[in-house]
Amino acid sequence: MRAFALAVAALCCAGHSQAWAQSPVPAAPPLEVYGATPAIELVQRSPSGELIARITVRGETRSLAVTRIATREDLFVGDISVIKVRDLRWIGEGRVLVVTSQTRNIASLGVPRVELFFGQVLDLETRRVVQVLDRTPDVLPVLYGPASVRNTSEGDTLFVRGVSTINDQANLHRVDPRNGRGRSVAYMDSTTDDYVLDGEGEIIALSRYDERTGRWSLRLPGGQGHREVWTVDAPVDVPALLGMGRTPRTIIVSADRPDIAPDDAGSADADEVFEVNVDTGDWSRLPFERHPGFLVHHPRTRLLIGGGRNEEAGVRYEFLDPEAARRWQSVERAFRGKAPQLVSWNDALSQVVVFTDTGEAGQYQLVDFDRRTADILADAYPAIAPEQVGAVRSIHYVARDGLDIPGYLTLPPGVSDPSGLPLVVLAHGGPASRDVAGFDWWAQALASRGYAVLQANFRGSTGYGRAFVEAGYGEWGRKMQTDLSDGVRWLAAEGIVDPARVCIVGASYGGYAAMAGLTLDSDVYRCGVSVAGVSDLRRMVNWEAQQARHKNNQTVRYWNRFMGAARLNDRALDELSPAYLAASVDSPLLLIHGRDDTVVPIEQSRVMAEALRRAGKPVAFVELPGEDHWLSRSATRLQMLAETVRFLEANNPASRMY
Repeated sequence: MRAFALAVAALCCAGHSQAWAQSPVPAAPPLEVYGATPAIELVQRSPSGELIARITVRGETRSLAVTRIATREDLFVGDISVIKVRDLRWIGEGRVLVVTSQTRNIASLGVPRVELFFGQVLDLETRRVVQVLDRTPDVLPVLYGPASVRNTSEGDTLFVRGVSTINDQANLHRVDPRNGRGRSVAYMDSTTDDYVLDGEGEIIALSRYDERTGRWSLRLPGGQGHREVWTVDAPVDVPALLGMGRTPRTIIVSADRPDIAPDDAGSADADEVFEVNVDTGDWSRLPFERHPGFLVHHPRTRLLIGGGRNEEAGVRYEFLDPEAARRWQSVERAFRGKAPQLVSWNDALSQVVVFTDTGEAGQYQLVDFDRRTADILADAYPAIAPEQVGAVRSIHYVARDGLDIPGYLTLPPGVSDPSGLPLVVLAHGGPASRDVAGFDWWAQALASRGYAVLQANFRGSTGYGRAFVEAGYGEWGRKMQTDLSDGVRWLAAEGIVDPARVCIVGASYGGYAAMAGLTLDSDVYRCGVSVAGVSDLRRMVNWEAQQARHKNNQTVRYWNRFMGAARLNDRALDELSPAYLAASVDSPLLLIHGRDDTVVPIEQSRVMAEALRRAGKPVAFVELPGEDHWLSRSATRLQMLAETVRFLEANNPASRMY
C-alpha cells in the first residue's frame, strides 16, 4: 500500500511528460499485445470490501479469480474455458454470478442463430458452480435480459427472466443460488419490455412495447397487479426504465416528455431522465446539471446516487448523494488529469475500484477512503508501457456544410509535432454511437506502426446533443461519409498528414464507411479495410425484417431512418450500397468478417466479395471462425489486427522514422 497523499502526488504527475519530436521513437510492442483481449476484466468488490472478484485472461482461456485483499490469498481460481464472459457480480458475500454467452440456435423452438446468455453461480464455501435456471420445469436455462440481485429480508437473491419451452412467456423467476432452480414470481410475455424491482424484489414498474405498432406503455402498481398510467407512440426512440430512483418508491424513466420538460435540442442525445413516484404517478426531472449518459445506483440499496457522461476529455460523474459526491471528488483530485472511471464500490462506499487509461494502456486501482490509500490492482495491457502509448488529441473541424465535427487524433508514440504522417481513418460503428477519449486498442495498434489515426464523431454520433444525432438521419453514405473525408482534408491543410497516404478502416457501420470510402468518396483513400461491414443496405434491412416476429419492427425503422429509406425494400438504397458499386472500386479492399456474427451476417461481406470478383476487381477476404460481431475472441481479434496491418503496410506503407 502507498500513502494516499503520496498516491495523489504520483498520480498528478504521471502520464504528463511531453513527448518531443526529437525524442527517440519507442520500440513498438508486438501486435499480439494489442490483439489480445485485456488481461483483466470485470473487477468487482464484494459487499464487505474484503474480497475482490475478477476475470483474468490468458490467450483464449478466461478464469474467475476471487482474492482476499488483506492477505492477497486466492480463495478461488478456476477456468471458465473459452466461452465469452459478459458480466460479473456478487450475490451477497459468499457467491459470485458469472454471465457468459455463446452463439447458438434453438432449432426445436424456431430460434435462429443468436447470441444466447447463460448464468453460473459460484459458491465460495462449497466451491460448487450451478447453472442459473437449471432443472427449472419447462424453462430453458438461458437468461432473457439482464439479471438482478436484491438484498431482501430473506437474504441475497437473484432474479432473472426465463423462456418457457411450451408457450410465449418469459416470466420473472426467483432463483435459488444454492441449486440454480427458479420459481416463477411474475407473468411476462414477449411484449413485456422491462421491469423495476424494489429492494425486496417486488415489481414496482413494468413496461410493454408492441414492436408492430411502436406503442410503449408504463405500468405501475394498482389493485391486484399493475395499471397502465402512460402510453406513447415510439416507433424508434423507445422510452426506457432505468432502475430505482432516489427513494424506494420511485423509479427512473428515460423518455421524451415535452409536456413536462421543454424540448431543448442541444440538451440531450434523445430523451430526458425523469423520476416517477410509483404510488402517485407524478413525474419530475432529476436535478442533474448535465444530462447523464448513464446512471449510478447504490451497490446495496439499488437507489439512485448519481450519473455520468462521456465528455471530450473522458468520463465525468455527477453525484446526487452528498456522501458519494464528496468521496468521488477526492478520487478526482487524486487522479487529476486522468479522467478516472468508477468500476465498483463496496456497500459502505468506503472503497472503490477505479480505472484510468489516459496516457497509459489501462490500470485498475483500489482506493480505500478510511485508510487513505490507493493501491494498483492490475494493468489491462501489462506489456504496453506508458511511453509506448501514442498521444490522443481532442480535435474539432468544420464539415463542408458548416457543422462542427468533434473527434480524436492518435499520434504514433514519441510524436508531438506531427508533419506529413500517413493516416488511417478509423470509423466507429453504430452509427448512433461514438468514440471516446482514452486508450483504444485498435487505434493504438495502428499508431504503433507509424500511422496517425483519425476517429471522427461524425453527425449521427451520440454524446453531442439531440440536434447532432438528428443531423445524421438520412445521411448514411452521404454527409456522414463526407464528414470523414472532411476530417482528412482538414488534417492535410494543417500539415499533419500526407493526403496522398490515407486509408480508411472500420467495423460494423465503420465497415460500411470503409467500403463507401472506396465507392462513394474514392478520391480520398488509397485502400480500405471493412470489418463486419454492411455492403448491401436493402438486403440488410430485409434480413432484419425476417429475423423478427413482424417485418415492421423497431430495428428496421432504425435502419431506415439513418439510411433514408422510405419503406421496406426501398430500391433507392442500392445507390448507397457498395455491393452495387463494385465496378467503381479502383483501390485495394480487404474484407474481414466473423462467421458467428448475429448483428451483421457474414453474407454482407460475401456479397461484396462476389460483386468485386464479377466486376474483375481484386479483393482479399478473411473469414474469422467462431467470431461474433464484437471481436470477443483473442485469437481472431489478433488475426483481424494482423491482417489489417499487413494490408495497410502493403498498400500504404508507413516508415517508423517519423
